Amino acid sequence: MTMTKNDARKRRKVRIRKKIAGSAERPRLVVYRSNLHVYAQIVDDATGATLVATSTLAIGKAQAGAHCNKAGAELVGKEIARLAGEKSIKRVVFDRNGYLYHGRIKAVADGAREGGLEF
Repeated sequence: MTMTKNDARKRRKVRIRKKIAGSAERPRLVVYRSNLHVYAQIVDDATGATLVATSTLAIGKAQAGAHCNKAGAELVGKEIARLAGEKSIKRVVFDRNGYLYHGRIKAVADGAREGGLEF
């Protein structure tokens, strides 16, 4: 049986999640990438609660031009940083969710850093 790209990503995800976890003082910024959208959420693993979340889907309704490309991913990063600032979250742990740190995933991270998040 051959392993698909998504199976390989899920295996990487398990390895990554063994090493990182979000806490109340430093929650986890998780990025998910589909073919049509980029999603980001900040999770407190101690309680299992999602603190803030956004995506190109949510941003696209508010403003035109939020597509699933690097520019849209950077907008998601800036928006998640703005929403985190409203909840007084300054420091996070970045969880790339098994994806390679490249392209849209890197754009989300760069946008979040530009917005004021530290990781």
